[in-house]
Amino acid sequence: MATLGIVFPGQGSQYVGMGRELFQQFEPARTCFKEAQSVLGSDISRLCFEGPKELLDLTMNTQVATLTLEIAAWRVLEKRLSVRPSAMAGHSLGEYGALCAAGALSFSDALQIVRTRAAYQQEAVPPGLGANAAIQGLGRDSVEAICREVTAESGLVTPSCYNAQDQTVVSGCRLPVEKVMAKALEKGAKRAVKLPLSAPFHCALLEGAARRLDGEFDHRIFRDCTIPVIPNCDPGALHSAATTRELLVRQIYQPVRWLETIETMTAKGVDTVIEVGPKRVLSALAVRINKGLRVLNVENLESLHRTAEVLSEKS
Repeated sequence: MATLGIVFPGQGSQYVGMGRELFQQFEPARTCFKEAQSVLGSDISRLCFEGPKELLDLTMNTQVATLTLEIAAWRVLEKRLSVRPSAMAGHSLGEYGALCAAGALSFSDALQIVRTRAAYQQEAVPPGLGANAAIQGLGRDSVEAICREVTAESGLVTPSCYNAQDQTVVSGCRLPVEKVMAKALEKGAKRAVKLPLSAPFHCALLEGAARRLDGEFDHRIFRDCTIPVIPNCDPGALHSAATTRELLVRQIYQPVRWLETIETMTAKGVDTVIEVGPKRVLSALAVRINKGLRVLNVENLESLHRTAEVLSEKS
């Protein structure tokens, strides 16, 4: 029988049309989208299904839309699972999907926090002053050394996501990020690609946003997780009613340690990772981190049926 780890993707995986099939076929998905519309006062289903892309890609919309699809897809998948997952995690924004799915946050509270989080992140650094870039084909030690060198010379840039052994995202001020890209290529990186994101995520430039978000948590209730959830910023810990607030504050300005997250899952015996949400970015990373993992996903009818079929074969 498969030992399951569930993962939820972050911002950047969204696309126009996401969630339409699940909405059309399953009442739990329709209920989820309707609840999001009621909480947010906007038509999330239309935004997800029809766009336009420019509107969906605005961070204020992207984060709540992606979270809504994740929970809709999870509620549909949950009814198909014959075994309880052993662990959950989410990449950046996806951590809220994991916490909501594990019962640590109500869906309503998660939506409101995520909307506020997006606003604070966007307001922390004016558009054009910050940047994010993915460095591929260079080890983390080399990327960290380049960041230290450039920061000392030109301004803040630090690793913001340790995604795999050979992929690290860097974030910070725009010009220093561009200098890191150039130096990484000089030192043998296969690729250095600027990411189409509206703020420099998971770096010290967002410490002010983190403090503001901490105040927002005064009005929210955190519960213990019904399924263990591994934190982005501290994969050696677990979320709980006592720790989640502090971990989510740190998540804003500390790096996402995704490589260690997947390694922690496999150390717990996970042999099958199911990505719940748009696209298959985390599925690809999981295989790069550990080629022995079986990866599945749920984002539409085809992927749902395939995942259910594979799980039934392994049970």
